[in-house]
Amino acid sequence: MKSSTTLLTIGQLAQRAGVATSALRFYEAEGLLTGSRSSGGHRQYPRHALRRVAFIRAAQTVGLTLPQIKATLATLPDGRTPTKADWARLSASWAPLLDARIAALQQLRERLTGCIGCGCLSLKACALYNPEDKAGGQGVGARLLRIETNG
Repeated sequence: MKSSTTLLTIGQLAQRAGVATSALRFYEAEGLLTGSRSSGGHRQYPRHALRRVAFIRAAQTVGLTLPQIKATLATLPDGRTPTKADWARLSASWAPLLDARIAALQQLRERLTGCIGCGCLSLKACALYNPEDKAGGQGVGARLLRIETNG
């Protein structure tokens, strides 16, 4: 890191990035963010960590898990912060995930519309509350729970 003027304390980074300091500590523990320690032992981060945190938050908003985000960040040379070109490439790769989520939400909306008129929330018939109930045909109770006894 070049000079102390290019470093942010954990509090400064948290405030500027709009996240809790505990989130930054967690990101660091998970290998998503890298900082250093001052001579007094306080966490410090380079200014470009702001972009990295923004990337992590955007990826979480899309629905990526932290392991997926870590794997995505690992594709960048030298663990650097994503550039505009990186962002375009990575965000384009998320399009199928977003399309699948949109389709699932549209399907949910259609089911909700049907349920609004019904309002039953029946365990036997409701496709929203109990979709594709395969065990229901076996009767009531804990049919799948089997306890072995030896005598």
